Amino acid sequence: MADISRDFQWRSHLRLLLEHRATQKVIVLLIVLNAITLGLETSATAMELAGGLLETLDRIILSVFVIELSIKILLYGRQFPRDPWNIFDFLVVGIALMPATGHLSVFRALRILRVLRLISAVPSMRRVVNALLNALPGMGSIVALLSLIYYVFSVMATKLFGASFPEWFGTIGTSAYTLFQVMTLDSWSSGVVRSIMELYPLAWLFFVPFILTTSFTVLNLFIGIIVDAMQAGAQEEIHAERERAQADAELILKEIQALRQEIAELKARRSP
Repeated sequence: MADISRDFQWRSHLRLLLEHRATQKVIVLLIVLNAITLGLETSATAMELAGGLLETLDRIILSVFVIELSIKILLYGRQFPRDPWNIFDFLVVGIALMPATGHLSVFRALRILRVLRLISAVPSMRRVVNALLNALPGMGSIVALLSLIYYVFSVMATKLFGASFPEWFGTIGTSAYTLFQVMTLDSWSSGVVRSIMELYPLAWLFFVPFILTTSFTVLNLFIGIIVDAMQAGAQEEIHAERERAQADAELILKEIQALRQEIAELKARRSP
């Protein structure tokens, strides 16, 4: 029984150390430092001046990440893979540990993926990513709608302007690519539409509704869905915090009631 108690205390202290704010700040600092060192390794001048130091720092930081991940696996056990962010950290660190010589030299370039651990280390970034993931179902519907609009306008543009401007509208594929340029408003007037209007003066009746439909309507729906998902995530987080606070308050109340009962029993025993 004493061994179980000591093991529990040891795990509890280790978990408090791992989840402490100071520890999380150190991890974030190491991730940022690792990003800087990996960036400097792309500079021939930096490698010539301090190549050995940069590689040593990279190995030390990677060792810290491996130790942190090992402690998490030890502490959480079967609960570890249930958190998607733990899986994300495991994959990012695992890629860094793979050999990067010969045909596997591509993994050397993938070491920069370690910088993505900043997402899992910073709660605000995690909330943004979670909101984006929650918004995917709604975004899928918008993508389907946008694809339908693109197909309709691509077929129309190919039939209307394909014969005169085959480099822009010769096929449905080239028409879709040109319309994508128009949708992004990248030189759509001076680069595309004005040239077409010289031959087809009423071409603006085609392009203006397309821009209004895609750039100013459909794309704004993406923003609306993402904002709604972020608000919903924030509300869920507030609700979860309230539930945790309520659970803590109920636990404290039960402990106080138990203490009162024990005190009452002690007084009853001492009384003649």
